[in-house]
Amino acid sequence: MQSIDTVVIGAGQAGLATSYQLSRRGVEHVVLEKERIGAGWANRWESFCLVTPNWTVHLPGFPYDGNDPDGFMPRDEIVAHLERYAASFDCPVRTGAEVAGVVSRPEVGFDVEIDGNETLRTRHLVVSTGAYQKPVLPAGVGDMPGHLKVIDTNAFTCSDDLPEGDVLIIGSGQTGCQLSEELTEDGRKVVLACGRAPWSPRRIAGKDVMWWLLESGFLDVDATTLPTEARLFANILATGHGGGHDLHYRTLAAFGVTLAGRFMGVEDGKAKFASNLADCVSWGDARFAQLRDHFRQFAETKGLEFPDDLDPEPFFAPGIESVDLGTFGTVIITGGFRPDYLSWLPWPEAFDESGFPIQTEGASAVLPGLYFVGLHFMRTRKSALLCGVGEDADVVASQIAA
Repeated sequence: MQSIDTVVIGAGQAGLATSYQLSRRGVEHVVLEKERIGAGWANRWESFCLVTPNWTVHLPGFPYDGNDPDGFMPRDEIVAHLERYAASFDCPVRTGAEVAGVVSRPEVGFDVEIDGNETLRTRHLVVSTGAYQKPVLPAGVGDMPGHLKVIDTNAFTCSDDLPEGDVLIIGSGQTGCQLSEELTEDGRKVVLACGRAPWSPRRIAGKDVMWWLLESGFLDVDATTLPTEARLFANILATGHGGGHDLHYRTLAAFGVTLAGRFMGVEDGKAKFASNLADCVSWGDARFAQLRDHFRQFAETKGLEFPDDLDPEPFFAPGIESVDLGTFGTVIITGGFRPDYLSWLPWPEAFDESGFPIQTEGASAVLPGLYFVGLHFMRTRKSALLCGVGEDADVVASQIAA
């Protein structure tokens, strides 16, 4: 058995940023990763790219190092960037090291079992595996006709790997809308079952929406002041595909995607949908109005020009009540993910009813020595983003070093 001060689990941006901050403070540690550096990004679909501009990729001690700051990094470049980051400070990462179990040792620390044949004894344990590991499967998916290939986002690679036929996408967050557009562009007929999702124009007054979100302080809001359910809201609809452009229900309808309301199940070989499409659009419009007013107020305080013509056009797509699945080959579930910590961590008392860690400033409120980095809304709205995770890593590393 080997003893080490701190064990970090996960070598994505959160784990690497934490390692950097621990290294800077001289804290002995190791980063365990069951696959490869940046595996969460490497496992996305082939045409995946960042939703945020490259200039927002700012990990501690390692800002964006490319020549296209206003572009949107594709999947493989994101992974390469993280690999260069790890190499830049000689990150003590062990890839191919899967954590088989963790045992707490009260007032002492933890025993971390690796691959079933090695144990690390540690004072501090940092979990940076991401908050969303388990896909949400809507009721009724199990009743799909047997000829359909039913997959979630993790199993999607590209259009060419799908069976012939139309595609039904259930879930209209960022991923569902991005795939709807990309598959339609590839010549597929797509039906999108919609829900509530906020949206914004990609650019406002010549600046990317991320500039407005960051500069206005919107992403810096203390997460403890937000309702708990905010953690489960969809992210603002946007895409970096094709250089970045507007993406929302109006653009998808104009592009040829058939929009429907909430998926309600399958009956007689037909997918059924609720008649709530207009309500979903109205909800998204109301969220944008709030965001627009926040940006306008910020612009006024800074003496910046702000356009007056941002109100969306009326929405006329009526939605459909059902669709015959006979012509479809694939159903893709993009209804989001939920935490799955308790599938490998043995402390149900350390997590709330939704599966999120009970924590303050990244430190578990239940188990001393247990920390988290990379959680959605852990400290602020940007806690899980490439432009914000470094701040949380700094806070956690400071607590460990102290």
